[in-house]
Amino acid sequence: MAENNKRRDAGGLSGAERAAILLMSLGETDAAAILKHMGPKEVQKVGTAMAHTSNVSKEVVLDVINSFVEEVDAKAALGGSEDYIKNLLMQALGEDKASQVIDRILLGHSSKGLESLKWMEPKAVAELIRTEHPQIIAIVLSYLDGDQAAAILSILPERTRSDIVMRIASLDGIQPSALQELDLILEKQFTGNSSVQSSSVGGMKTAANILNFMDGSVESEIMDEVKEADAELGQGIEELMFVFDNLVDIDDRGIQTLLREVSSETLVLALKAADETVKEKIFKNMSKRASEMLRDDLEARGPVKLSDVEAAQKEVLAIARRMMESGELAMGGKGGDEYV
Repeated sequence: MAENNKRRDAGGLSGAERAAILLMSLGETDAAAILKHMGPKEVQKVGTAMAHTSNVSKEVVLDVINSFVEEVDAKAALGGSEDYIKNLLMQALGEDKASQVIDRILLGHSSKGLESLKWMEPKAVAELIRTEHPQIIAIVLSYLDGDQAAAILSILPERTRSDIVMRIASLDGIQPSALQELDLILEKQFTGNSSVQSSSVGGMKTAANILNFMDGSVESEIMDEVKEADAELGQGIEELMFVFDNLVDIDDRGIQTLLREVSSETLVLALKAADETVKEKIFKNMSKRASEMLRDDLEARGPVKLSDVEAAQKEVLAIARRMMESGELAMGGKGGDEYV
């Protein structure tokens, strides 16, 4: 985010910031109607962007609106198909889990039972499940998105964290009837009915994804305890974790695509403590002028908190994971000569 006393530059805006500007330009009524169809993560990210958006010039607003209109015009032939809606939302909002938004729009899914937890603050969910059996907690966290599950896990008592992660990693699906029973138990604390269709929760990949979102020190502590208790399981989780250094394994075209979604401020912070190979990977996939400006910004930036650097790196990784899931990024290979 640019500072409030600086003029906003459309070229450096993230997807969430562009979405915020677009919604704010529509007025309260229309913006509220759109937000009703968005998932909890989308609402939180766009809402945060709105709260931090100020001093936006008319030129920037027009640039955002024109970009949105161009996207609609370019894909109008898709005529309302699910692919069209998903791609439009991904590019217009730049948010994770576009499929969840599609579900809400096309299928009218409501937030009940387990699904309602996705709308709750991590602290509230942690209080709700704190006294449950570790296996129940593992199932609940497996059902949630990685970043929310990580926030909840960090609030739970330290002595239980590694046990819960091991249970998540050891989950090999769950019977639909058992998941529905858990859903009904939670539903009684709220309202309505819910239909749980998927039993594919848990596993080492889920555990790795949750740990990816945790603070570095907490993540290391949990992994040490897991490897001490079960070395093979710990190694399996570790191999599936996606860390900042893994960006060097993304092909060049993918890096160029990724950089379009990351704000300049986040990128500078993320690279402050990055390995030189990662920095060079980023530099070589930018235009000469852009890479020189980034190098200057890195040199000019004074000491920063390690926690701020880790937060910025995790933000970049979250975007990268979302783009990998949608097929926009690939590991390895060579990219083209496109520049950002």
